[in-house]
Amino acid sequence: MSRIDLADRTAALETAVAAASGRLDRALLDPARAVVTRARERGGLSAEHTVVALAGATGSGKSSVLNAVAGDDVATVGVRRPTTSHPVAAVWGDGAGPLLDWLEVRQRREMPVPPAEDEPAARPNRRGLARLRPRRGPAGIATGLVLLDLPDHDSVVVEHRVRAERLVERADLLVWVVDPQKYADAALHERYLRPLAGRSEVVVVVLNQADRLSDGQTDAMLADLRRLVAADGLDGSRVLAVSAVTGQGMGELKGLLAEAAARREAATARLAADARAAAQRISDACGSSPPHRTGERSAASLVDALEDAAGVPTVAAAVASAHRRDAHLATGWPVTRWLSRLRRDPLRRLGLRSGPDRSGTIRGGADREVVDRPELVRSSLPTTRPAVRAAAASAVRRYVDEVTEGAPDPWVLVARARAQDAIDRLPGDLDQAVVGTRLEASRRPRWWAAVGVVQWLLLAAAVVGLLWLGVAAAVEYFRLPPLILPVLTLDLTGSGGGVLEVPWPTLLAIGGIVLGLLLALAARVVAAWGARRRAGQVRRRLRESVSAVADRQVRVPVGDELNALARCRAAAAIAAG
Repeated sequence: MSRIDLADRTAALETAVAAASGRLDRALLDPARAVVTRARERGGLSAEHTVVALAGATGSGKSSVLNAVAGDDVATVGVRRPTTSHPVAAVWGDGAGPLLDWLEVRQRREMPVPPAEDEPAARPNRRGLARLRPRRGPAGIATGLVLLDLPDHDSVVVEHRVRAERLVERADLLVWVVDPQKYADAALHERYLRPLAGRSEVVVVVLNQADRLSDGQTDAMLADLRRLVAADGLDGSRVLAVSAVTGQGMGELKGLLAEAAARREAATARLAADARAAAQRISDACGSSPPHRTGERSAASLVDALEDAAGVPTVAAAVASAHRRDAHLATGWPVTRWLSRLRRDPLRRLGLRSGPDRSGTIRGGADREVVDRPELVRSSLPTTRPAVRAAAASAVRRYVDEVTEGAPDPWVLVARARAQDAIDRLPGDLDQAVVGTRLEASRRPRWWAAVGVVQWLLLAAAVVGLLWLGVAAAVEYFRLPPLILPVLTLDLTGSGGGVLEVPWPTLLAIGGIVLGLLLALAARVVAAWGARRRAGQVRRRLRESVSAVADRQVRVPVGDELNALARCRAAAAIAAG
């Protein structure tokens, strides 16, 4: 695994953690965050050193193994336990100071690394260029090795255990030293080895004190130990039998450590393995199959339900009724049109009309005097009634259940929580959506004014005719000289009738009344068609407003959760690799 690969893996893991924050449990995300932080911190320190930690239980002989590898008494070996309270480091090569400071290791011992007599420090390659080789000390250890003796992981002193666990997380290569008595200890396998599952390339298990066993016992115990290690998810980890007393197996262990120090890949391999393991846990929590998305069908159903909750059908019907009422007031027969004023304006009854402006145009609620404080504008629609709130809540929950079907439970729960917050705000937002929608045309139809003028002219003609007839009747009653009444003569002889003479006053009176009533009836028919058209336009505007509320309060928040799930799943897949 190259450094570039590790950087990409770490960045993907960080993206997955960010996408899962607030959705997945912190107990799952915090270790992943720690891996990202550890990778960046370790990447800024020496890449020329390989940190190998000797970990184990009390009495397993970690300090003895360290001394045997170093060829010197670096760590104190004692009878009283626990002996190692602070980590001890044996360092081959210079420049490990900042790395040891990061590891918080204070006790350090620099080991001599003169070049081996039978191996030159440099050897020409096929091109004639010198290729440097890591120098090896007397014990055969390559330059760049940092060997740590950790406190006992089962120490009765809590502080010792904490130090050991911190270094187990930060070490590049882990060498678990076990003894024949406690190699199968459940605490060792369940608490320490199983959490390292999938990191077999950076875990070595050493069975110490092999000098106390016969060859047959050693082989049987190694086979059993390999079985346990494989069951812990570390199949492929190297398992050795050594004796710090007799030196049995120490050459193989030294060679393994020398190879790790020479290759200088253990740090990258450990961090990559940690990132893979953390990413795999997140990937498992995100689920393998994408949620079932119902798309526009669910969105349309949601908007339909919120339309009903917002009272859109009621508003549309009120707009149609108000249009017919306004048309009758403008085009009806002037003698009877005032009767329409006795019926309350449907829009005003809903709180959606404030009154005429200078131009005579009736404005909707969004144009009120309090337009600079829209939160103070409220309609009289029943959006806050319990039954209406329940219907809106049911629609939102049904939408969330449909679009999150198949998503992991943590994401569904967060989506439902965000939807619940939206449910609490929906009544007011839906009411504001209706109030803020233009319900009337920007100006009245021109034919209203034309018909209104004609109606007044017809009424004036009827009044003139009636007055004329009344004056003629009064003159005749008082036996005054009769008035001359012009007559309209109609020749009906061609149709089998005679000659019809109709006085003009009578024609004006009857004609004005009849034509006015017929014109009012025709205008009502046209106004009814216009009312349906106006109601359709308003309903489309209201649907757009309600849809905007649905998007802002429900669809976008829930969609954000699904998008975060997709980002988390994709990034975790990359990091898990």
